[in-house]
Amino acid sequence: MRNDPACGTDDVSGSPLTHQGTIMEQRRVYGKSHWYHETQASSCPPEILPLVPEAADVEDRFLLELTLPAELVAACEPWLACARQFYDRLFPNDVDVTRLQTFSAYDRLSTALTVAQASGVQRLCNHYAARLAPLPGPDSSRESNRRLAQITQYARQLASSPSVISSLSRQQLDEVGLTTHDIVLFNQIVGFVGFQARVIAVFQAVLGLPVRWLPGMPALDDADPALFSDPRSLWQADLPTVDPLLASEAQRQALATWQSEPVLRDIATVLAQDARLLEAFGDLLIQLPADGEHTALAALLSARINGSVACFNTLASEWRSPVGLPDAARNGERALQVWSHNAPVLRAIIQAVQVLTRTPDRFSAAQLTQSGEQHLSTRQVINLLTRCAFDGWLNRLKIAFGNALPLAP
Repeated sequence: MRNDPACGTDDVSGSPLTHQGTIMEQRRVYGKSHWYHETQASSCPPEILPLVPEAADVEDRFLLELTLPAELVAACEPWLACARQFYDRLFPNDVDVTRLQTFSAYDRLSTALTVAQASGVQRLCNHYAARLAPLPGPDSSRESNRRLAQITQYARQLASSPSVISSLSRQQLDEVGLTTHDIVLFNQIVGFVGFQARVIAVFQAVLGLPVRWLPGMPALDDADPALFSDPRSLWQADLPTVDPLLASEAQRQALATWQSEPVLRDIATVLAQDARLLEAFGDLLIQLPADGEHTALAALLSARINGSVACFNTLASEWRSPVGLPDAARNGERALQVWSHNAPVLRAIIQAVQVLTRTPDRFSAAQLTQSGEQHLSTRQVINLLTRCAFDGWLNRLKIAFGNALPLAP
């Protein structure tokens, strides 16, 4: 394993991550290879560094110093530039907290670390832990502890079991003082870091870097098949939307640009709570390459695993061929295996998408080899899996912002 600034080592030395008035306690769990942070208030010992402090200062804060072949960099640069811009908007060095925008730099990076831990991608955990370490934490009041605990719980659920998020989950965020702007930003952070984790996992596999299979890391379980029993649904926002008549000029411009985009049509009025992030999200979307049938297949599987009923039903209603795939996916893993038995190319794609979506920490060169054996080029597979990672982000936003309601008969 390379011992570069963003890459983990097997060193188990180190001390608690500390903040003013709060200790983010590093807890080494047997069988795991990364740090967990706890939300406990205590006295603050002298300045202590995170396990890999240099991981905070990498030049490329999206790929975290992965060195890619020049031809691959050139092919991916348009969307990588958008991803880096999105990172900068989510995690600036300085964050101004106001009455309507209460999510601090600490809140943002604490959330990012929670999602990185849920993904199991060590390089990502080291980076966000190192950026979080020197920041002052919230005060030790009961209200602050409850707020941070609720944020952490929600972020972990949306990252690792998105289908459990409900109206009650959104209500609980409101009850601990998050504004609508905060909630939109918060969900964008969870989606983005999950996307980042999966992109890094794909590129690490391309480079042939070894996979750290952590025995204690659970896999994302497929959403309950009962959620998909009704093939008809209508997505409805459960968060306040931006009224074009009352919107700011930036919000109106963002809506005018992106509300007509089919993928964003439903959620644009919610995303417009932060117009700059809506613009950045749309820019990234249109720069990501699409590959027709295979891209639609990856999107369908992602929605099925993550439990985004609205995304799944939309894709299924537009599906043309190969015949029977949406029904097989709807019915679960066994039906999908039977359906793909005589379709080796699609079977290789299905297996790669499933591993990346469920367990990005276990995605390895083996999945790329299987796809290559079916005469798919490395660039094709990267394009497909990158779009799949973005689909997971989109699934989580649809789940987080609203509900898929059955249509009246």
